[in-house]
Amino acid sequence: MDMTRFRKRLRRSQRDIKGQFWNDDDSEGDNESEEFLYGVQGSCAADLYRHPQLDADIEAVKEIYSENSVSIREYGTIDDVDIDLHINISFLDEEVSTAWKVLRTEPIVLRLRFSLSQYLDGPEPSIEVFQPSNKEGFGLGLQLKKILGMFTSQQWKHLSNDFLKTQQEKRHSWFKASGTIKKFRAGLSIFSPIPKSPSFPIIQDSMLKGKLGVPELRVGRLMNRSISCTMKNPKVEVFGYPPSPQAGLQCPQHIMKYAEQRIPTLNEYCVVCDEQHVFQNGSMLKPAVCTRELCVFSFYTLGVMSGAAEEVATGAEVVDLLVAMCRAALESPRKSIIFEPYPSVVDPTDPKTLAFNPKKKNYERLQKALDSVMSIREMTQGSYLEIKKQMDKLDPLAHPLLQWIISSNRSHIVKLPLSRQLKFMHTSHQFLLLSSPPAKEARFRTAKKLYGSTFAFQ
Repeated sequence: MDMTRFRKRLRRSQRDIKGQFWNDDDSEGDNESEEFLYGVQGSCAADLYRHPQLDADIEAVKEIYSENSVSIREYGTIDDVDIDLHINISFLDEEVSTAWKVLRTEPIVLRLRFSLSQYLDGPEPSIEVFQPSNKEGFGLGLQLKKILGMFTSQQWKHLSNDFLKTQQEKRHSWFKASGTIKKFRAGLSIFSPIPKSPSFPIIQDSMLKGKLGVPELRVGRLMNRSISCTMKNPKVEVFGYPPSPQAGLQCPQHIMKYAEQRIPTLNEYCVVCDEQHVFQNGSMLKPAVCTRELCVFSFYTLGVMSGAAEEVATGAEVVDLLVAMCRAALESPRKSIIFEPYPSVVDPTDPKTLAFNPKKKNYERLQKALDSVMSIREMTQGSYLEIKKQMDKLDPLAHPLLQWIISSNRSHIVKLPLSRQLKFMHTSHQFLLLSSPPAKEARFRTAKKLYGSTFAFQ
């Protein structure tokens, strides 16, 4: 067989594989080949369209919340779409928002990036959390981004466009255009039951709602926002049940709802492992790292999530107050009871061990390190590096202990200006301490409207 005949047979066999049956000399075969190639190109171009399920989910968010609660940005050339979900946080008190370093007058934006044409059949969406005007020190965004990332990864295993389409056809009577939002929410609640939280009273009585002056819809919104995720593993048991395909219905809407539920209770969970804190006197205001050794090592040695729990630019007088309270507790005969939590401090000379370990309490060594902590007056007279070097010379554990004293403070303390100080106290050292988390504060205000309150001074 000569080379020419071999090449002809090879080309013919290739055409047969493609399902094209024509001879080399057949001009119609050439035309069909061109039409075939054009069809392939056309199908590729048609793939870069906006998936209809994406539009359906966007409309669902708008129907439940508002037109301004979601915005989209398409990148057709790279087949990407950004969905911005706007979380309203105006329910936070001014003091709480200051302690958390957020702007309560501006929504928190959750930016989800999906494949424009594949949507739920595409890769897992990336997540960004930010406030447009809050560029620096947005630690809450870091914590929320990590939480939502784990939530999305867990749910993404069960999601697909075909599954959602099948489920929506089954639930068509709930989602028809003539239906109301109330019917929509009723249908949705079958798939995402919301756990009742002890953090907030469940307002059911119509007379009670009238006393509070809370409209029906706002009561539902308050309950949605105030849900405390008290399950052992909030990353898995999202709405009180293990993850399932039903948990992912209306993907953006569920991410938004989950974010609303987690924001008021972020302080109740470790910023590193997202496990619930176990504090002696209940949850406090500021985000913190738990006492689990792995989290302590990750935070102090590797800097994991340090931005989320970094101490708020603590004033010198506030630091002085914290050190004084630490000293008073340590020198008390009741220190074994009141000096809690005991410090968890990584040994600077051996990062694999704890110099101060709650499991092996050593009050004498702790007292020695505390005595080496310089006074605030001395600290303010030099640069941070100079102060650290001086303390390291006195005791290598003095500076790590000072860091722990500042970062372990879970309340928000500010020095009162003269205009807000109590004159009869006869001292200029007056501070405002805020320790109640948003969920606890909202419960107090609800009870206050019902029963009033009495101011007690101690």
